[in-house]
Amino acid sequence: MSVAALRFIRCRRLSTAGPPGVKKVLQWKVLRKVAKVTGAVVLGGCLFITYEVVSLDKAVTIDTSAILQEKYKSYIYLRATPSDEKEALTAGLTQKTRRELHKAARRFLEISSKLLLLSLDEHFSHVDADPHEVALWVLLKRTQSANKAIRLQAVQELVDNHHWHDYQYQTAAQVIDQRTAVGLARSPQVDLRFFRQPPTLPDLEDGLSTEDELRKLLASLPQSEVDQCVQYFTSVALRESTQSLAAQRGGLWCFGGNGLPYAQSLTSVPSEKVESFCLQALVQHSKVQSHCDPIVANGGLQLLQRVFQLRGDSLKIQRNIVRIIGNLALSEGVHQAIAQSGWVSVLAEMMQSPHVMQASHAARALANLDRETVKEKYQDGVYILHPQTRGNQPVKADVLFIHGILGAAFKTWRQKDLSTLEEETEAESKDSYTECWPKSWLAADCPNLRVLSVEYDSHLSDWMAKCPAENQRKSLAYRSRELLKKLKLAGVGERPVVWVAHSMGGLLVKKMLLDAAEDPDMQGLLKNTKGIVFYSVPHHGTFMAEYSVNVRYLLFPSIEVRELCKDSPALRNLNENFLKMAKDKDFKVLSFAETVPTNIGPMINILVVPAQSANLGIGELIEVDVDHLNICKPDKKDSFLYKRSLQFIQEALQSYISH
Repeated sequence: MSVAALRFIRCRRLSTAGPPGVKKVLQWKVLRKVAKVTGAVVLGGCLFITYEVVSLDKAVTIDTSAILQEKYKSYIYLRATPSDEKEALTAGLTQKTRRELHKAARRFLEISSKLLLLSLDEHFSHVDADPHEVALWVLLKRTQSANKAIRLQAVQELVDNHHWHDYQYQTAAQVIDQRTAVGLARSPQVDLRFFRQPPTLPDLEDGLSTEDELRKLLASLPQSEVDQCVQYFTSVALRESTQSLAAQRGGLWCFGGNGLPYAQSLTSVPSEKVESFCLQALVQHSKVQSHCDPIVANGGLQLLQRVFQLRGDSLKIQRNIVRIIGNLALSEGVHQAIAQSGWVSVLAEMMQSPHVMQASHAARALANLDRETVKEKYQDGVYILHPQTRGNQPVKADVLFIHGILGAAFKTWRQKDLSTLEEETEAESKDSYTECWPKSWLAADCPNLRVLSVEYDSHLSDWMAKCPAENQRKSLAYRSRELLKKLKLAGVGERPVVWVAHSMGGLLVKKMLLDAAEDPDMQGLLKNTKGIVFYSVPHHGTFMAEYSVNVRYLLFPSIEVRELCKDSPALRNLNENFLKMAKDKDFKVLSFAETVPTNIGPMINILVVPAQSANLGIGELIEVDVDHLNICKPDKKDSFLYKRSLQFIQEALQSYISH
């Protein structure tokens, strides 16, 4: 019997036994009022209790399907675990359930304390949960934030935390989107467990090989209205890659004039050589923007993935493949396809390669994929030596390295060969040797610089040219126009610049600056040029061009060599015009001159660029006891060549990089 009913009966008894002067009407009004108040209290209490029970049930309820789903996701990657590991997994789930109950209880107590106006017990003022367990999900959620700063910070925190469990890495790999994956790949020393492995590739059609698939891909690409060299590489790849044709020819045959000899007994072309040449053709196609979509649509990304895995022992083939990926990445429309075909994980692993060429090719491709933090685009032949990853150090100036004849973006700037090092043991030499001193030494001494290296084909003889069509156009003027376009796309000229050039590369720098002076869109490059370092640059020509007429392997000298003839009118005009501009713009100039003859053939040693030719006429000229090839290759970090070059760069950019 309820309290309200007992009170009602008691009141009736009192009313019948009361004095005759009390009016019954007034007694019933009081009773009705008491009943209403009591009923309201009881009903409100019941509703409150019901609400709290429902809330508690909702808070305590654990979505077991979600737990199983995450558990199954982990099983995708984890192998069968021993019984003790299974017990640990069960204990972990139990611990998570206990924490959920604890949080629900705390929430109930908080609500109750607010309604009852009571203080919350200090024992429940914190949740008994390890922040590490929920931090991963919080960070993954933040990577999807609409705020760019929050996204970038979340990616950085994911990389900085080295305490994730294996199942957390693998679960995160399935959750992160393309943008986050690229950001992780461009983070220093990222854990590769963040990335899903490339998807399993389907079996090839019966009777087909990878080289057959490469030929099919090449044949499917447009051939009309394309560069002559693209046509040349494609036609030769399709023609020479037929094994039966090679068998019919037997013996000597060559890839596009490279003269690769084979024995008479050879009955077929090695598959690796066929694939290599097909890839060279694809490199040329991938430079044509209108060809990128057909390459992707015809399964090129998956095919390249197959060749990459098949030729894991060939660094050159892998570089050419990543070179193609980097070219495709210039088109943002194919970024999703590149990510879906598993290339982000491949590039992330390649970024950590000890080989500077492998890492730099991967860095270029990832930079072109990273539209979150990189606004520049790096075309084929423009490589980032530093910074290759995201970092907290702001870039305040650029240093550009331009190689000379027979040079390259990396080998020109390597340390002096180990065999010539003196006063060091072999072990010490190996430990201190660097494949590219601008990347290793300059980046460490000037971390807030962007260091770029530019590559272009340069040959002493037409016999050595890769594409015959290029021989008629590879003049300084042509190269200057092409490189200026690439450098503009890479953002060169938007901040202070110092140029570092070797041999003919110095002539190219002078030509580019003169061309920039005539282009309204390139005035920033001219204005921001603060200094130039010339390593044995033949400002007044070289005797090498004259020797080439008499040297057998230099027969048919190319345009580059003909332009370098001593006292060439073209060189004289170039030098006079540049001197006038350099004085007007007050360029800082440092020149190095060789004093040791260079061996260019059997019993032929010449001073390629004498001091009088290396003397520009302005700035400082320093003669060094090295030959033409080694004048841009310091033997160690504390050598005079490097220290003086570093000093010049720092002085030219002092007001920009010192704060």
